[in-house]
Amino acid sequence: MTAAHALPVANVKDQVSAAEWQTRVDLAACYRLIALHGWDDLIFTHISAKIPGTEEFLINPFGMMFHEITASSLIKIDLAGNKLMDSPFNINPAGYTIHSAVHEVRHEVACVVHIHTAAGIAVSAQKQGLLPLSQQSLFVLSSLAYHGYEGVALHHEEKARLQADLGAANFMILPNHGLLTAANSIADAFLMMFTLQRACEIQVMAQSGGAELIHIPQQILDGAKAMAAGVTGSKQGMGGALAWPALLRKLDQQMPGYAE
Repeated sequence: MTAAHALPVANVKDQVSAAEWQTRVDLAACYRLIALHGWDDLIFTHISAKIPGTEEFLINPFGMMFHEITASSLIKIDLAGNKLMDSPFNINPAGYTIHSAVHEVRHEVACVVHIHTAAGIAVSAQKQGLLPLSQQSLFVLSSLAYHGYEGVALHHEEKARLQADLGAANFMILPNHGLLTAANSIADAFLMMFTLQRACEIQVMAQSGGAELIHIPQQILDGAKAMAAGVTGSKQGMGGALAWPALLRKLDQQMPGYAE
């Protein structure tokens, strides 16, 4: 990288609490993992994480690619969208609308992931939405909401409608737009998005074959939450804590530098 294109970011580890720094490291890792899986959309999607014990949250600097994001470069804002630390970057206004909407009303949510993948948008554009075609869809359908498209999320009046549509769900499909997950940890939010994205990929591939599709029976769908707990050993979340250390090992090998 030439000096003209160097990113003007100073390390902030000594300026924040240990809890905030760990959140920054994990959130930066999540951004890099999204990039590593090819789910980023240049600079135009966003992930947020709440700083423990506060109503403040971290979000990406608008203008950085996801593979460039570090713990120090993340921007800290309040629910009103005010930057709480100096940064040479601004935030994505649509990102603020979507993430503040969730954090305002879902106080247990630690992380919100929003992406625009081809498979996710393809499924979001189908009237029937996500179909019960795969084991991955099983877990998503147990806690799935939809929020209709209102254009780019620049108008704060949309927040109340998004909040009402999300309710207590952990997965959301935004028709004609993309995918969203909300979870009580960064690890769970990422694993939930992995599951939702994979379910969408499988649906598009299955439909492309042109054959009659087999739907998972309703009685199996009704037991999805119990099955998730059986797989992960946890009654809460998706078991992201099981996969997270392995994901970080992969990231350290293939895209290091996030914890700076």
